[in-house]
Amino acid sequence: MAVTRKYQNYFKKMLAENKELFAKFEKWHQKYQNKELSQEEYNQKGAPVMMVIKDWETRLCAHMESGKYNTYSAKLAEKFWEEVRKRFPLIDFVGVEIEKVE
Repeated sequence: MAVTRKYQNYFKKMLAENKELFAKFEKWHQKYQNKELSQEEYNQKGAPVMMVIKDWETRLCAHMESGKYNTYSAKLAEKFWEEVRKRFPLIDFVGVEIEKVE
């Protein structure tokens, strides 16, 4: 039987509480992967998703960032982002600006 970690629970709660947003983003993410969505569109559609993810990361790591749990907090945040990246491998491309060369 697999043990569910705190960061995994937060990830699942985040998806459940924002079901509609993440369902839409899943479609946009797929279109972006298939080059059917421009970087500008991906940034625009992904911005609210990034806000939700960062909010849940903050919730997960709250009260740990000072003192002796600082290192643990950083590792916990990274584990949370690993879960996000498993589901949305191109999440890190939200917000990327591509310079146009003329």
